[in-house]
Amino acid sequence: MNRAVLFFATLGPIGKNLPAPGTMGSLAGTIFFMILALLMGWPVHLIAIGFIPLFLIGIPLCTRAEILLDRNDPGEVIWDEFCVIPFVFLPLANLLQQPVSKETFIWIGIGFILFRFFDVAKPWVIRSAQKLPRGWGVMIDDLLAAGASALVLWALKTFSLSFFS
Repeated sequence: MNRAVLFFATLGPIGKNLPAPGTMGSLAGTIFFMILALLMGWPVHLIAIGFIPLFLIGIPLCTRAEILLDRNDPGEVIWDEFCVIPFVFLPLANLLQQPVSKETFIWIGIGFILFRFFDVAKPWVIRSAQKLPRGWGVMIDDLLAAGASALVLWALKTFSLSFFS
């Protein structure tokens, strides 16, 4: 059972064997999101709703992983980054229902970069959430980073000049 917990918490070899595990977990989540949204045509809000159970499972999963690894929020535990990434892209719902274009990938890239920024920089509210006990802190700080990223992405998308015309 402990091996299964660590396998899921680290997304198998991604969290344990690759450099910058948080970035790699975010990238894995972004790629999975793009498969669902761009290839399968699932609406962004349904993808986000589908990830809510994964987020909730992450709380006890990351709690157990912290205990097994004997560290708070270990870097190789990347379930949190993977599970919250669809929430970053909620402001792109209309764009992602259109035919895929260069603009689609640019906005997804911007969302990914914003999430990594907020996840690494951890402004005070996000940093405070990380202090919650065990898996709560592991998961909530990334959810707040995703929310901040989505807010900035929405503002950039809404108020940007016409860069793509």
